[in-house]
Amino acid sequence: MHIQPTPYDHPDAVKLQDAVQAEYRIRYDGEGDATPLDPGMFVPPQGLYLLAYDPEGLPVASGAWRRQDENEEGYADGDAELKRMYVVPEARGLGLARRILALLEDDARTAGRTRMVLETGTAQPEAIALYASSGYEPCVKFGHYRDHDSSRCFAKPLH
Repeated sequence: MHIQPTPYDHPDAVKLQDAVQAEYRIRYDGEGDATPLDPGMFVPPQGLYLLAYDPEGLPVASGAWRRQDENEEGYADGDAELKRMYVVPEARGLGLARRILALLEDDARTAGRTRMVLETGTAQPEAIALYASSGYEPCVKFGHYRDHDSSRCFAKPLH
């Protein structure tokens, strides 16, 4: 598998974003992720969007981070927010999410971010397990879904 930086609005990225939104709609009874996102949020050094490609050149996994600082949604100065972590069903269990997560943490650290944060939900137990096994701990809720009962937020220092 080959992992590479890719623009957030690249056709392959859009394909995986559509797939993850479809999965969210199934898991959360018709609701996708309505967090406002813009391609500029993922342009280095403000963030990074990664795609993994299989040997045939098909996009099979994604992940990104974007810069956050203290604001009304509960972020703190120095935060890097994890977004759009997704692996297509056919490529799950190969360690791609863990590899992408490590690359994103390294990049955010290099960009001067001090903490990686993420929001997921109770209908994504495998995501929660990945983050817990990667050193993330529950934290005060933040972001677009901070008032939702099913929302779960996690953080990990990047020092």
